[in-house]
Amino acid sequence: MFAVVRTGGKQYRVAAGDKIAVEKLAGEAGDTVTLGDVLLAGEGDSIADAAKVTVSAEIIAQAKGEKVVVFKKRRRHNYRRKAGHRQQMTLLRITDVGEGKKAPAKKAAPAKKAETEAKAAPAEKAPAKKAPAKKAPAKKPAAAKTTAAAKKPAAKKAPAKKAPAKKAAPKADKK
Repeated sequence: MFAVVRTGGKQYRVAAGDKIAVEKLAGEAGDTVTLGDVLLAGEGDSIADAAKVTVSAEIIAQAKGEKVVVFKKRRRHNYRRKAGHRQQMTLLRITDVGEGKKAPAKKAAPAKKAETEAKAAPAEKAPAKKAPAKKAPAKKPAAAKTTAAAKKPAAKKAPAKKAPAKKAAPKADKK
């Protein structure tokens, strides 16, 4: 089975076992990623529903592309600038192109949901305890601000006015 996927603003025709170089994706070597933007899928001459197809890939390495030389020149102005650029890329090995293979992703998601719920529950309790504590200190900084504001005008002094510069005397012409 093959699929056409879009990632990094480019489209790639992939099948299981293919190796492709795409724009940089988050992750390290050995991580598994799912290419979710499937535009077209099929097997042989028949075309399948692309919405049901998922493409899984394994990150082989994070690398840099070929060096591109940027050279600017303006004729007859002695203007030359030379710069280089190497684009960040990710090397992928397509592990699976298939329909409805979202079960592994769902298994990972409930574990994440359980962790987020566990984190959310203490987080909800903590603000409830902190709420009364926040109200009392809120008044103290306001008082501190008013005293600081009262001190600032007193501390600021008007800059002393400088005397105007004297004009130079006209020079006498020697004849």
